[in-house]
Amino acid sequence: MYAVVNIQGFQFKVEEGQTVYVNRLSEEVGDSIELSEVLLVDNDGSVAVGKPFVEGAKVKLTVLKHLRDDKVIVYKKKRRKGYEKKNGHRQDLSQVKIESIQA
Repeated sequence: MYAVVNIQGFQFKVEEGQTVYVNRLSEEVGDSIELSEVLLVDNDGSVAVGKPFVEGAKVKLTVLKHLRDDKVIVYKKKRRKGYEKKNGHRQDLSQVKIESIQA
């Protein structure tokens, strides 16, 4: 059984027991969250597609930890102009575990 769920504007295909990295959530470590924005549920071949969300479907997840992603280097250069700019960015993430999917 899997579901496609909307978490902070991003769509994730999740299964029970799976851990997923999402953008930083405001909940504390160990908190449980119940999401009702489920776009699709597949229960052993029977697919339920929402318009826009599947009614009665919920996904429960638990926040495992907060962390930061690897650094991404942004480098810009224009040739023969003497223009060079180097910048770095680290995204704040939360690791969540999918506890259950109810359809």
